[in-house]
Amino acid sequence: MRYFEDIQIGDEQSFGKYSITEEEIIDFGKKFDPQPFHTDKEKAKTSAIGTLIASGWHTCAIFMRLFVDEYLDGGNGMPSPGVDNISWLKPVKPGDTLSVRVTVSSIRRSKSKPNRGIIKNFCEVINQNHETVLTMYTNGFVPVKNPVNITK
Repeated sequence: MRYFEDIQIGDEQSFGKYSITEEEIIDFGKKFDPQPFHTDKEKAKTSAIGTLIASGWHTCAIFMRLFVDEYLDGGNGMPSPGVDNISWLKPVKPGDTLSVRVTVSSIRRSKSKPNRGIIKNFCEVINQNHETVLTMYTNGFVPVKNPVNITK
């Protein structure tokens, strides 16, 4: 488990590898984002992109899986108050392999709950060509080792 006292602004971590398939793009699209360019290979050819692409929300879900598994110790941490500024920069296509880079952009002690800190991370999802396909800021709580010692 990571603690407030162990985290510094600028800390960076890269992790994960997830290859996305045509079948799962279509399945996710049919369940959660039923636009033709996510659900139908032939209709996608006439879309603005010209090919089948993953829903941005699917890309977010892949990010979350990698983030929980690798960065949040399998989800054994504290909850999150949300995310900010999600941007889908490039389409994710069948066969793409995605990884994640997380950089700590700010950290502060909670004023109302001395047993936790509040961390903001700049998160990037990157494809196999080293192109950033998604960015967002995640906000999270991290436990404090010594709730009495207020130093940050």
